[in-house]
Order: sequence, then C-alpha cells, then structure tokens
Amino acid sequence: MSAGLAPRVALVRGRYDPAGGAERFVQNAMAALRSQGASLTIVTRHWPNHDGSAIVLDPFHVGSLWRDWSFARAACAELARRRFDLVQSHERIACCDVYRAGDGVHAQWLAERARVQGPLARLATASSPHHRYVLDAERALFTSPRLRAVICNSAMVRGEIAARFGTPEEKLVLIRNAVDGDIFHPGLRDEMGASVRQQLKVPAHANVTLHVGSGFERKGVGAMLQAVASASTKPWAIVVGRDKRAHRYTALARRLGISERVRFVGAVSDVRPYYAAADSFMLASLYDPQPNAVLEAMACALPIVTTTKCGAAELLAEGESGFVRDALDVPGLAEALGRLDGGVARRMGAAARKAVEPHAPAAMARQYLDLYRRLLRR
Repeated sequence: MSAGLAPRVALVRGRYDPAGGAERFVQNAMAALRSQGASLTIVTRHWPNHDGSAIVLDPFHVGSLWRDWSFARAACAELARRRFDLVQSHERIACCDVYRAGDGVHAQWLAERARVQGPLARLATASSPHHRYVLDAERALFTSPRLRAVICNSAMVRGEIAARFGTPEEKLVLIRNAVDGDIFHPGLRDEMGASVRQQLKVPAHANVTLHVGSGFERKGVGAMLQAVASASTKPWAIVVGRDKRAHRYTALARRLGISERVRFVGAVSDVRPYYAAADSFMLASLYDPQPNAVLEAMACALPIVTTTKCGAAELLAEGESGFVRDALDVPGLAEALGRLDGGVARRMGAAARKAVEPHAPAAMARQYLDLYRRLLRR
C-alpha cells in the first residue's frame, strides 16, 4: 500500500443473519471503517440485495461441517486470485492476516458447556465431527505463520488464546465492540416503552428484565428463568431471540410457575423497543466473548446482570452499573436481579450508560485503522 492510500481489506464473514447482533456489528463496523477511509470488500455466503459490494461464495453443502469446510476452501481459493493489502477473517481460516476472534475460543466454549451436560451429551460433543473440525481449524489458525494479528474483543478472550495456543502477546490486540449511543439511548423509554408493554400485555408498573440473544443454551435462558422465578421482586421477563428448542424454555417457564410473567417474542429486526420496555438487562451466558446486546442495553441506561464468562462484564463496576455472577449460581443471579428495583435500577443504569460511552463506532474504527497501518508498515 502506498503512503496516503486507503488500505484495501478483504473481510471474510461466512454467516449472515440480518436479525443478529453480530450482523449489526459487522454492518456498523464496515460503515465506520469506510468513513475513516478504509476500502473494504466482504467475502461471504450471502449478502442482501446482491449490491456488488461483496464477493458471494456459497458452495454446495449438506450439514454444518461441510458448510464450514467448503466455504473456507472457496474463500481461500478466491482470495489467492485477488490482491488485497490485508485479509481479515471472522471465520476460522488459516489464509488470513488478521483474525477477529468474535466467537472467542471454541475449546473454551465446549469446556463451559460441559458444566451443564450429562455424561452422554459430553460424549456426543467429544465425538462430533463438526466440533473436531472446528477445534482443528482453530488450532491451525492460531498457530499459522501467516497470522499477524488477532483482534480480541475482551481481555478474557485474549487470555484464553494466549493460554491455550501460546500465541505471542504482541499479536493479541484488544479492540472492544462498539455501540452507537445515538441509536441506543435512554430516550427510547419515553418514545416507545409504554406502547411495547401494552402490546405485550405487561403491566405498566411491572419490574421487567430483558434478554436479547439467540441460542438459548449458550446464552443462559434457563438460568435466567430460574432466577426470575426465585427473585424476591417477582420481576417480569421479555426474551428476544430464537432457538430451535424454544419450546423447552416455554415449558420450563410453565413448570416454574412464571409463564404469565414471561414473554417470548422470537427474533426481531429492531431490538430497541424491547430495551425501551425494560428496567434491567440479564444475560446469564455460559460463554460469551463480548455480546453486543449488553453494550446496547448499557447505552440504553439499563443495569446489567451477567456472568463471569461474559467478556462485557469487564465494563461493569460491581454494584454500581451491574452485577456479575457465575452462570450456574442461580441464587446469586436471583439475588442480584432482586436488587434492581426502582431508583436503584435507574441509578445503576445511568452509570452503565456512562461506562459504555467511550466505545463509539468512530473510536473503534480508528483502532482498526491504526492496526492495519501498523501491520502494513512492517
């Protein structure tokens, strides 16, 4: 790259879910980077509108293992035919210069998941061809001689990669996710909170906690429901997101006797109305490197209850902007949730908003561009 020219970056992102928090992040990150002068080309299996801004590769596949393997193979072949200053991947492929570890460490996720699995489920996970493929791809990536930098969105993930793979510390760069405080803000409550509660038949006076995130096992929806059932304040809950076994969680709410206080709304394209309707935000994740939903909730001035294996917990001050408990500590989660009532929630929510204000898209884009330029100067 010549001095003064915009870096030409290929961004590899296999999955595309228009309703997902990760996709909101990718779209916002691309806009912010382009506004700072970067030239970006996305490489993906699907892109909306086929507007020409992406290289779309969707080789035939059956099942998740074949899907991931075939896309990785096709992407590396296509990138070899083109010229970019840097290849940044959000997928575990060894033909990249920069890897964004947005999903964290798969080996760590499996270790956390094993805590809630029975012997047969653990055996099935250990013998799964897809998990074996991902673990092998992960190790090949982090030990690849081509890899020049790993973007870690939390200190938690940075430490896990260093400990498990011996990746040199100078390659592990901490760049946290960003949230747009002009889109997610406390004023949403006055704009739409009352109408959303009315639509969901939630009483205006109810204390409401919110969950946003798909994949309910990983995101800890079961523990959240148990905490709601046990909390002294008898809170209501709104669950936004999808899961192929969602019926199990509606059944759990019935068994716990809280189905009248829980609303499952599925996946939505705009999550802001639900932040507006909530008094607090709870994400009882087993493993979550840096969930955008927590940042969005903080920007909306909601106090947070989350877990020790959630990277966003690093942004919280215990008892001031949120509470952090072990994912399996249901009594602890319930106790924390019970403390978020009335003025306490509002005070802590204001502190949460202040804590996340520095993490704006423009600031994140500058960090990315600084990294690109450092790498290209070497």
